[in-house]
Amino acid sequence: MPQDSPAATADPPLTETQAEELIHGICFKTGPPRLVGAELEWLLVDAERPGQPVAPERLRAAHAAARALPLGSRITVEPGGQLEFSSAPAGSLTQCVDDLQSDLAAVRPALLDQGLVLRGLGRDSRRPYRRLLSSPRYDAMEAYFDRTGPAGRTMMCASASVQVCVDAGLEEPGPFGHGRRWRMAHLLGAVLVASFANSPAREGPYKGWRCSRQGVWNDLDGRRTLAPPLDAEPRAAWARQALDTEVMCVRSYEGEPWTAPHGMTFRDWLRPDGHRGLRGPTAEDLDYHLTTLFPPVRPRGHLELRMIDAQPGDDGWVVPLAVVHALFDDPEAAETAYRAAKALADAYGPGPAPRNPLWRSAARHALADPELRTAATACFRAAVEALPRLGASAHVRDTVGAFTERYVLRGRCPADDQPQLQPTGKKARQ
Repeated sequence: MPQDSPAATADPPLTETQAEELIHGICFKTGPPRLVGAELEWLLVDAERPGQPVAPERLRAAHAAARALPLGSRITVEPGGQLEFSSAPAGSLTQCVDDLQSDLAAVRPALLDQGLVLRGLGRDSRRPYRRLLSSPRYDAMEAYFDRTGPAGRTMMCASASVQVCVDAGLEEPGPFGHGRRWRMAHLLGAVLVASFANSPAREGPYKGWRCSRQGVWNDLDGRRTLAPPLDAEPRAAWARQALDTEVMCVRSYEGEPWTAPHGMTFRDWLRPDGHRGLRGPTAEDLDYHLTTLFPPVRPRGHLELRMIDAQPGDDGWVVPLAVVHALFDDPEAAETAYRAAKALADAYGPGPAPRNPLWRSAARHALADPELRTAATACFRAAVEALPRLGASAHVRDTVGAFTERYVLRGRCPADDQPQLQPTGKKARQ
């Protein structure tokens, strides 16, 4: 979790060139793909009355009980009280799954002693949304997102995801460097949104959407949540995106609120004529700024895929973790997935993710969109075939196979298990 109480620093202010070089140096770590990881966000609900809000004191007691356990994962608390398990980087899919399952098995009884259980759902339908955590970071984030409507508070307090982390991979010949794995992550994004959609909305601005969580992200700050252009060299494109995004907050060393001038980008802050009387930003400020950017794929040395809804059931999260790992790290599956996802993206036309017609259809209709269903079927079949080659356990293979049969091959997603939402077959090309 980003630091909320910075110590005063004597670090010199950055120049614009230095900031670009720092981002270039940290966004992609080169080398053979070896590691995989996951961050699992969960809603906490009452074991007997899951539709009712949970009192803050009960949530705090549950968080304390979970954090008191000796776990391999790092446990953090999201602003609305959601629990996040962040695995250590693992050398194999089996190790990653086993480690997370072990930690979850330890935490669940401790939570049940508090009368609470973990629920895998992309968006919490309980009202009202209350921010449990009070910190300079979250105070500033809430104020920033409130400028554009309620989506920010919904994201902070009522959303949950499965984030899968894969290595950036080897530097490739040609002008795009890491372009293939970087591009693959974005091309696959809509397929993953559709296949794992699990945040159905029965009312409000996303009524009828199967992945309303994606709708919430669409309605946040337009630049902060967009992917950079994919036709540019990834390091340069990400550096431009980061520096040209508005500063959410300037951390104070004096205990004051973390405010920032409205409309000031990090590039403005770096320039003497644009930082509006503030102190010059340091490398630490740049690192912090990068934690306030929420694109669908975030380069943090590795690639963090952020577009997948939290999944139902105790082991539902295993499926996106295994599928992403297979499609990235098995050469045959990766080639199949790349071709399927690229053909799908080409059919829908250009536009930055997630604000383009393909991602919108994935969020609204999921696999009821026949073209998304075709691409997802090719990808999941390739993943199922790849998992034995990657040494996946029988449990992982069976779990992915069951999901593929139950949902993907039938053009369904977890959101379709909700009786209020039935597949329409309608596509949104708007």
